[in-house]
Amino acid sequence: MSNTVNLLGQMITDFKYSHSLYGECFYSATLEVKRESGKTDLIPLLVSDRVVNVSESLNNTCVHVSGEFRSYNQHEDNKSKLKLYVFVHEIVSVENTHNINDVFLEGYICKPPTYRHTPLGREICDVMLAVNRCFNKSDYIPCIMWGRNAYYARTFKAGDCIRVAGRVQSREYIKDNETKTAYELSVNLVEVC
Repeated sequence: MSNTVNLLGQMITDFKYSHSLYGECFYSATLEVKRESGKTDLIPLLVSDRVVNVSESLNNTCVHVSGEFRSYNQHEDNKSKLKLYVFVHEIVSVENTHNINDVFLEGYICKPPTYRHTPLGREICDVMLAVNRCFNKSDYIPCIMWGRNAYYARTFKAGDCIRVAGRVQSREYIKDNETKTAYELSVNLVEVC
């Protein structure tokens, strides 16, 4: 499959109604997954009431989640913003063992990669990946690569097919005096299809 997500972490919110589509109701929630560094990633989930009983609270429960990393454009004030989330296929309560944050994607590069150096001299490359799914839809996933992977990815071109593995990463930033959260795939393996 070209889009798989495997997570193990702690639910930090209850399910909140999001929207309905063709008689199916969808709910959002947030999963906290700790990194080995001690930092945490807060991962937005979207789950159908056909997958889980949303009236039962999973807040503060350790769960295993499998699904897909997806995106949609949210339109507000004549602007469009790319929103990312994990579309849940299965969610199961588990005994807390260790945190897992594994993502595998295969897709096509949408625009030329942006290669640069951080202020500390570390190589970094941003890639926008289009991952196809059923019904002629695509998810657009921003990917960030570091070091050798960044140096390798700088030569990619729009239209190239690549496979990446990594983790869903959340990071806060400040824009217009407001704290916001960005989501992306932090890549640790990349190869050309």
